[in-house]
Amino acid sequence: MRVDEFDFELSEDRIALHPVEPRDAARLLVVGADGRLTDRHVRDLTGLLRAGDVLVINDTRVIPAELTGVRRRGESVRKVSFNLHLRRDPSHWQAFARPAKLLAVGDRLELGHDDRHLLATVAERGERGDVTLAFDLSGAELDEAIKANGAMPLPPYIGSKRDLEARDAEDYQTVYATVEGAVAAPTAGLHFTEKLLQDLALMGVTVERVTLHVGAGTFLPVKADDTADHKMHAEWGDVSQAVAERILAARAAGGRVVAVGTTSLRLLESAAQATGKLAPFLGETEIFITPGFQFRVVDVLLTNFHLPRSTLFMLVSAFSGLETMRAAYRHAIEHEYRFYSYGDASLLFRAG
Repeated sequence: MRVDEFDFELSEDRIALHPVEPRDAARLLVVGADGRLTDRHVRDLTGLLRAGDVLVINDTRVIPAELTGVRRRGESVRKVSFNLHLRRDPSHWQAFARPAKLLAVGDRLELGHDDRHLLATVAERGERGDVTLAFDLSGAELDEAIKANGAMPLPPYIGSKRDLEARDAEDYQTVYATVEGAVAAPTAGLHFTEKLLQDLALMGVTVERVTLHVGAGTFLPVKADDTADHKMHAEWGDVSQAVAERILAARAAGGRVVAVGTTSLRLLESAAQATGKLAPFLGETEIFITPGFQFRVVDVLLTNFHLPRSTLFMLVSAFSGLETMRAAYRHAIEHEYRFYSYGDASLLFRAG
């Protein structure tokens, strides 16, 4: 499909720079399977879901994956910065570099604070502004060094408009974040409070955890003119045998599978692609969902409002229908919903 079919106009003032408080006070646009639109709030999920439904959350935890420092090449010293986005092994990370044109294979890097540099070498250069970094440390020792030297990697549409704030360390994590490895938050999950999760559990909604380490590639624009020419960045995910079995059992009993975020949906649908039904999954996924995709697992999707021409707007258009989502986004803009990572949410019931 032509990428410009997924374009729409959005003014800068619709981009949320901070989340609402409390988290579940965010607005929620409900998009029915028939395209009907209803304005609610996230806390109203207790009246929109029902006993027997299974809520699938992504328990990844964001690491401080933004590193700044200098590149040394002989006597030449230049400032550089990196956003880690995919770990390759205990000592190697793929990262987006700024400015990438300053880097060559073999360059030495000093990243982080002056008194405790994190040292690395440029091992490879990619074709889209990314590089592979070989760190002098590895494993848990490298993890601790990244925590000590890195900063929370706010999305570019927030970070370009304000500085990082102390509150972002908490605001940009879900209340159930557990498994470290993401470099971007699964933002639909940011709307949940402990109380809302407890209320849903009391009414008979079960909660299942999967892990997809969200990569910085989720923010990259689609530069191709046709969706067939776009390549997704890989992200690592895990669906356990026990979780897969419980989700299948809930669905067989008449419950709906409610994915919290496009990350949970992409992982569940990746796990179902090989066999035709949900199965355990461990590894990388590059799944790219556009209209015409056959959904096998997810019935309902909770998600934020996404960028024009983005792979995520393509995904929700596949889930609910392109014309339905165009109408939903027009409604959201006209009624002043807040967009992107710290913005409001939508609850989509799968078309058909």
